[in-house]
Amino acid sequence: MELSEKKGSLLFLIAAPIIWAAHFLLSYITAAIWCEKAAGLTGSLLPVRLAIAGYTVVALAGIGYIGWKGYRMHRFRDGDRLHDQDTPASRYRFLGFATLLLSGLSAVATVYETLVVLFIERCY
Repeated sequence: MELSEKKGSLLFLIAAPIIWAAHFLLSYITAAIWCEKAAGLTGSLLPVRLAIAGYTVVALAGIGYIGWKGYRMHRFRDGDRLHDQDTPASRYRFLGFATLLLSGLSAVATVYETLVVLFIERCY
């Protein structure tokens, strides 16, 4: 496998935070539209809670896939060496490690953001 830096992209590195941001926006926009247009101030949030649960499953699956690919990049060839060499393989492995860490952070942020639906039961 050739590691040409011209073929590489940093978009994969930020894909997990992008999924987290999309989940955040979609969740809060769904709740805002539901409370304003359908439920009113005293309406139930049960349909929104179910929708956000679905969004969360999809987001965590995407973040998990990206984290798995980052882990595979990090373990490229013999993964016991440090990332302190100026070689294409070392840079590739470092980007995999950074992708793995950002995926973990994005997964934790997605779970914490979803915890809101456990506490809020109606539109206020």
